[in-house]
Amino acid sequence: MREIDMSTKYDPTAVELGRYDKWQEKKLFAPESNRAIQGNEPEPYAIVIPPPNVTGKLHLGHAWDTTLQDMIIRQKKMQGMDVLWLPGMDHAGIATQAKVEQRLRAEGISRYDLGREKFVEQVWDWKNEYAATIKKQWGKMGLSLDFDRERFTLDDGLNKAVNKVFIDLYKKGLIYRGEYIINWDPQARTALSDIEVIYQDDEGAFYHVKYPFTDGTTIDGKNYIEIATTRPETMFGDVAVAVHPSDERYKDLIGKTVMVPLVGREIPIIADEYVEKDFGTGMVKITPAHDPNDFQVGNRHNLERINTMTDDGHLNDKAGKYNGLERFEARQAIVADLESGNHMLKVDPIVHSVGHSERTGVPVESRLSTQWFVKMAPLAKQALDMQKNADEKVEFVPARFEDTFTRWMDNIRDWVISRQLWWGHQIPAWYKNKGTDQEEIYVGTDEPEGEGWQRDPDVLDTWFSSALWPFSTMGWPDNKADDFAKYYPTNTLVTGYDIIFFWVARMMFQGKEFTGQRPFKNVLIHGLIRDGEGRKMSKSLGNGVDPMDVIEKYGADALRWFLATGSTPGQDVRFTYDKMDAAWNFINKIWNASRYVIMNLDEKTPSTLPDLDKLSLSDKWILSRLNTTIEDVTRNFDRFEFGEAGRELYNFIWSDFADWYIEMTKETLNGDADKAPVQQTLAYVLDQTLRLLQPIMPFVTESIWQEMPDQAGKNADFSVTKYPVVHAELANEAAEMAFKSLQDLIVAVRNIRSEAHAPMSTAIDLLVKTTDDKLIDIFKSNVDYINRFAHPKLLQISAEIDIPALAMSQVISGAEIYVPLAELIDIDAEIDRLTGETKKFAAEVKRAESKLGNDKFVNSAPEAVVLSEKQKLADWQAKLVATEDRLNALKKAK
Repeated sequence: MREIDMSTKYDPTAVELGRYDKWQEKKLFAPESNRAIQGNEPEPYAIVIPPPNVTGKLHLGHAWDTTLQDMIIRQKKMQGMDVLWLPGMDHAGIATQAKVEQRLRAEGISRYDLGREKFVEQVWDWKNEYAATIKKQWGKMGLSLDFDRERFTLDDGLNKAVNKVFIDLYKKGLIYRGEYIINWDPQARTALSDIEVIYQDDEGAFYHVKYPFTDGTTIDGKNYIEIATTRPETMFGDVAVAVHPSDERYKDLIGKTVMVPLVGREIPIIADEYVEKDFGTGMVKITPAHDPNDFQVGNRHNLERINTMTDDGHLNDKAGKYNGLERFEARQAIVADLESGNHMLKVDPIVHSVGHSERTGVPVESRLSTQWFVKMAPLAKQALDMQKNADEKVEFVPARFEDTFTRWMDNIRDWVISRQLWWGHQIPAWYKNKGTDQEEIYVGTDEPEGEGWQRDPDVLDTWFSSALWPFSTMGWPDNKADDFAKYYPTNTLVTGYDIIFFWVARMMFQGKEFTGQRPFKNVLIHGLIRDGEGRKMSKSLGNGVDPMDVIEKYGADALRWFLATGSTPGQDVRFTYDKMDAAWNFINKIWNASRYVIMNLDEKTPSTLPDLDKLSLSDKWILSRLNTTIEDVTRNFDRFEFGEAGRELYNFIWSDFADWYIEMTKETLNGDADKAPVQQTLAYVLDQTLRLLQPIMPFVTESIWQEMPDQAGKNADFSVTKYPVVHAELANEAAEMAFKSLQDLIVAVRNIRSEAHAPMSTAIDLLVKTTDDKLIDIFKSNVDYINRFAHPKLLQISAEIDIPALAMSQVISGAEIYVPLAELIDIDAEIDRLTGETKKFAAEVKRAESKLGNDKFVNSAPEAVVLSEKQKLADWQAKLVATEDRLNALKKAK
C-alpha cells in the first residue's frame, strides 16, 4: 500500500485550515479565471447574493441561502461557464440605525446629541465592524464569491443608480409627495411600508363612550349615541360620526351633531358606505389623521385632519391637558376621566390584531404625514404583463410561488418610500418656502441655484435601493459597463419565501422599468430553518443556532451537506444535531473509502477512463452505476432538486461504491491477478464522485482529490476541474442486471445466516438452483465473489439439485437459494434455545396482559403509558408466535 498523508479519521479542522485563503489569493472565484481556464468566451452565468443586513452576524437561514447559491455557481463553473457570484451587503436603514441607537442609549447618548454627521459616522463604524464579521463567516462557509466586485447598498455607485431611478420616476409622475395616512414607528420616528408591519394578537378593550346630541335629540330614550373605540386617545382628532346611508335606524340623525366628550367639540353625523351596518352599533367615529379608512372618508367629505400625536408617540397640544403624555399613559388617564365624568358606558376586554414595527417591535401608529410615494399601479401592471410572456417571464421554483407574487401585485397599494432616518440614501429633493404656505420643490442631485433651498432630510426606504440590486451592482446606469453587458439579466436568484413581497417583486418591476428586461431568469424559493420541533428559530424561544458553532464542531462541509439535501424547494427544514451527526458520518465514510482507494493505487495510476475491454463484471457495473448517478444528479441540479441529488449521491457512495464495489475489489487487490484495471476503475470512479460532490463539499473533496496519484504534490485547484458528464459507452444494463443477481444471491445468504444466527466465519453448504443458463454463467464466472461474501464450503449451481428436507431457503429472481440447516446449527441445541426463548416471551406476554387487565392502571395511568404497554404486549405476542412456529418446524423436521 502507498504511503499517503490522510488521517484515519475525517478531521474537518485540519481539512479546512487555510484552504479558503488560498482560493482567494489565487482569485479562483473571479470571472476572469473562468476565461483563463476555458480558453474561449464561455456562456455567462451570474448570481447576485441577497445582501445580508449589516445588523449582526449571519444565521442559519443565511447559511442555507448561500450554500444553495454556492452549489449552483460551483457546478456551473465546472461545467465550463463564465460564472460571476457577486457579493454585497445591505445598509438596512431602520434596522441598523435602531441597533446603533440602542448602543448609544446604553451609553446615555441619543442621535440628537451627536447630530446627523457624527451619528452617521457611528453607523459607518458599526457597518465596518459587522461587514468584516460577515465576510469571515462567508469564508468559513467556503463561498466562492468574487470580493473584488463586492458592493454595498450605500456605496457611491449604488447611490448614483438610486438617484437616477428616483429622478426618472418623479419626472414620469410615478413618484409624488403628499399628505397621507402612513404606518409610523414612534420609537424609530419613521414611516414604514405596509410590509414592514407585523401583526400579532394583543390584549386590548372596546371602550363604549357616550357622544351626546347637541340639540336635545334622543334615540331610544337616550340623549347620546354610543361609540365603541379601541383607541380613546385619538378622540381629540374626531371630526365626524359616520353611519351607513341605507341604515334605517339612523337616517333621521344624518346632519345632526354630537359633542366629543372631554374635547367639547361639535361634530356632524354623516353618511358613508364605509360603515358596516351589522358590526357593533353601526356608528363609527371618524378620525382622518389617525386611521387610513377614516382618512379616505375624510377626503370624500372634505373633513378637517387633526393630528393629535407627536412623532415619538406622545399626545400634542391638540389633546388639551393630556399634552405631553405618552400614548398608552394618556389612554389610561383618558379612560379614568371618561369613567369619572360619566361618559363611559362599559369596557369590553378583547384580544385583537395590532400592527407592530418589524424592526423595533413597538405598536405602529397610523399617522397623518407628508411623505414620498411610488405610484404602483403602472409598475405593477408592467411586471404582471412581463409574466405573461414566455420569453420574458421570471420562472418561480416552485411554480406555486408565482401566485403569491401575482396576488400581491394585483392588490398593491402605493409604496411610501421616505423614511425619517439619518442612515440611508438621502432623498434628492430640495424645498423653498414661497411665503404663502406654498412650497417649491426641486428634484435633482445637486442643490439648485438661488437662496433659501433646503434639502429633504429624509432617506429612502432600504428596499428602494435593494430593488435595484441585480443591475445597479453591475455598473448600471452606465449601460456600457462590462459586467452589465455580459451578466445582466442574471440567471438565478435564491431567496426565502418570506421576502417575495419585500424584495423579489420590487426587483422585478424596477428591473423591467429601468432595463426593459427581467432581473433574473429563475427565482429559487426555499423555506425557513426551524428547530427540531418545527418552531421558527428566535431569540425569545432561545432555540437559535449559530452556524459558526456548527462548523466548529462538524465542519463546513457537513453543514453544507445538511443544508443542501435537507428539503425540497419551497419547504422548511428542521435542524437537529442528529442530522448533523449523520452528515459528519457520511463524510467520514467518504473519507475512509477514499483513503482505502488512494492507498491501493500505484504511484502512476491515472484517474482517466479505463480500457473497458479489460474490466470485470463488478468494474462494468460500478461504471454503469456511476454513469446513471451523474445523469440523475445533473438533472436534479438543473431542476434545483438538491435533496434528490443528495439522495442519489448518498446511495451511490455509501451502498454501491463503498459497501459493494470497494469490498469486491479486495479480492483482486489482495490476490495475484492483474490489478491495473481495478485500480484505474477505482481511481476514475473516486475522481468523478469527488467532482460530483465538490459543489456541495468543496473543502473535503479538494483535500482528498489532491492526494490522488495524478494530483499528488501539484497543489492543484479542484474548483476549476471539469464536471462529470454522461458517457454513453459506460451505460451497461446487462452488467447492472447481472450484478444485481449476484447481489441478490449474497444478500439472500446473509439473510439466512442472520435468521439462523450463523456468523460469516461458519462455512456452509450453499445450493443455488436455477434453470436460467445466463444466471448459471453469471454465478459461475463470479464464483470468487460468492466464495468471499457467502463463505461456502460446498457450492452447487445447477438446474438439478437434491434439496435436503431440513434446509433454509430464499427466493431471488430466477433462482432458489438453499442452505442445509444442519450446516448452520446444532438442531438439538437450537431446539433447547428456542424452548427457553418461548418461555421468556410467554412470561412477558402474561405480565403485560396482567398489567393491562388491571382497571386501576388502565384508568389512572397517562394515556401514553397505557399505549406504550399495549405496544409492548403486541410485540411480545408477535415474538412468541414466531418463535413457537420455528420451534415446531424444527421438531417436525427432526
